[in-house]
Amino acid sequence: MLNNNPRQKGLDMYSTASVSDLRMGACGAVIDLTGLYGELAKLRDKRQARGKRYGLALVLLLVVLAKLCGEDRPYGIAQWLEGRASRLIAFLGLPCRCLPSHNTYRRVLGECLEVKQLQRVVCRFLRGRSAGGGEVLISMDGKTLRGSLTPGGARVHILAAYMPTEGVVLAQVAVDSTENELSAAPHLLQCLDLRGKVVVGDAIFTQRQLSVRIVRAGGEYIWLAKDNQPRLREAIVRLFLPQASTPGWGLPANDFQQTLTHNKAHGRLEQRILTSSELLNAYLDWPHVAQVFRLERHRTHLRTGIHETEVVYGLTSLTRQEANPSQLLALVRNYWGIENGLYHRRDATLREDATRMTKPTFAQTMAVLNNLVIGLVLRAGWRYLPQARRYYDAHPEAALNLLL
Repeated sequence: MLNNNPRQKGLDMYSTASVSDLRMGACGAVIDLTGLYGELAKLRDKRQARGKRYGLALVLLLVVLAKLCGEDRPYGIAQWLEGRASRLIAFLGLPCRCLPSHNTYRRVLGECLEVKQLQRVVCRFLRGRSAGGGEVLISMDGKTLRGSLTPGGARVHILAAYMPTEGVVLAQVAVDSTENELSAAPHLLQCLDLRGKVVVGDAIFTQRQLSVRIVRAGGEYIWLAKDNQPRLREAIVRLFLPQASTPGWGLPANDFQQTLTHNKAHGRLEQRILTSSELLNAYLDWPHVAQVFRLERHRTHLRTGIHETEVVYGLTSLTRQEANPSQLLALVRNYWGIENGLYHRRDATLREDATRMTKPTFAQTMAVLNNLVIGLVLRAGWRYLPQARRYYDAHPEAALNLLL
């Protein structure tokens, strides 16, 4: 039976979390208000108190619940929740008879909270319950929210710092329409504690000032060298070119170290060869460089037999004692997890680009909540997000247990 104790009048009646914030729901589940709801309750609500029917923390909790269970657009979220209203109201012990409309969700997400504050709350919640803690890699990459549309007609673009192993977005910032990701990178980095961390980014971030900033903050960097730094790339390419022997002298000496890996996945065979060297450290005019590397990838598609080869070059402040070729290869491979593990899931499964978002704040808020959903699912041990959402749609109480 539902607990009718007047001291427990519903989630949205609580403004702070304490040890006594436990309730027994109608289904018999214990609801700990020091969980996600307790964190969300710390957010500042921009709405006036008059006429406010649903607390900010409750609205956000319901949105995340519906997204865990397969809904992504405000109308679908409201409809899914309304179909289970009596069950949810009893489970959570809410003092209301109905749940918010889709316009309420859209208005709250687009106007009533600070995105940066929400991001900090989500990061703190996920990292506080992570089983990891030893993650050192921070992947830095940007994404355009194609379903968004700002008043000026431009789409919202965000730059994120992501920990692939933990599945946690540490911070994300909006990139102004008059700037690019490189301009936003210093603002993102100043939000992070870089001590003991390794920042990995694509060629756009291969800049001297960013390298200095990261090392001064106690971190290390791994950058890719492409055509935006032609002299740097040319020097690294020339180092790893096959050397011709000189009559009477043989091949010139080098300090190359190499690692090779093979794996079979996604219908293809892939071989990776990473070669590193310290020979350019004194030659390159680059702050704190300790190694350069060449990464060669060979892919064979099993169904078609098509063979592809790709070669990339890079540099890092990590010494050989800190990262041998095998460790460098692992770090570079994990870096691409921000595309496959985060952005692809947000687009393909959470339909982020297919969701129309006419307000920049709404778009950024939905991106943060999508990050939260992915982090929750990964932390629960799921490998495939669609499979997890189908399960939680059939077992919403299990989804609530992730949040509470």
